[in-house]
Amino acid sequence: MDTTNPNWFLKARLKTRQLLLLIALDDYRNIHRAAEELHMTQPAASKQVKDLEEMLDVRLFERLPRGMEPTIYGETMIRHARMALTSLALAHDDIVALKAGLAGQVEVGVIMAPAMALLPRAIARIKEQAPLLRIGVQLESSNVLLDKLKHGTLDFMIGRILEKEDSTGLIYEELTEEPACAVVRPGHPLLERRDLTLADIAERPWILPSPGSILRHRFDMMFLRAGLQPPVNVVDTTALLLVTALLQQTDALHVMPLEVAQYYASLNVMSILPIELPCKMDAFGIIRQQDHLLSPGADLLLKAVRAAAAEIY
Repeated sequence: MDTTNPNWFLKARLKTRQLLLLIALDDYRNIHRAAEELHMTQPAASKQVKDLEEMLDVRLFERLPRGMEPTIYGETMIRHARMALTSLALAHDDIVALKAGLAGQVEVGVIMAPAMALLPRAIARIKEQAPLLRIGVQLESSNVLLDKLKHGTLDFMIGRILEKEDSTGLIYEELTEEPACAVVRPGHPLLERRDLTLADIAERPWILPSPGSILRHRFDMMFLRAGLQPPVNVVDTTALLLVTALLQQTDALHVMPLEVAQYYASLNVMSILPIELPCKMDAFGIIRQQDHLLSPGADLLLKAVRAAAAEIY
């Protein structure tokens, strides 16, 4: 038969029972035990396997004296049978969740900047519509989140795809660029200046991301392009609790994404220095797996993130 047709299984009248039998045969490697597991007779089980092999025109199992071993074709069908039945089980869970008022669990990953305003706004809206929906949020760097996304522990993430990362099988929806700014403690003497240049802040004490990070590299290059040496009086850390404490107790400066700085400035924890830095991170966006079907709750949150992004950016 022509199995190049993506809907070949409809023409072949593939039965759920046959998929269950494939999985049972893989588990037990014995037609008698597999038939017992599915409450079938052995002849009926043998006929279903034979019918499936004739449909596909390949041998799915090698018949051995003491059992059955899947061929390479059999292993392929078994893998897809498991995926199909898992998807059907998830469909049932989604229906139950919808009937219960959209309960269930959503796992989303996010980098720092969109965690300040974008995601909280989206979550607040979703909680109004679906208060029983459990939302797990993981705040990490993009490379860590991408690894979790590829391993299936996240429904989707908000971050960036770095040049060195393999983006095969991923869908990326760009949201906005991420400009950086300099921040200081409230009341810092430089806040009174309106003519600040890079030369004015190059020799100041700084709290910076660690060497090797993208933001640190672009921060250093910003000074080098201006013919200046990057700051050398530096504390290397991205721990916000420590950054905040150091800013409060010293006259040091810190570089961070503008959206994050605006959030902390609104709380009067730090102030944004009146200088536009020619330094920014790559754009970030929504990233999800191409072949991952989102649950109703995850799809609802994704739509809320898109709507909030349209308002904010």
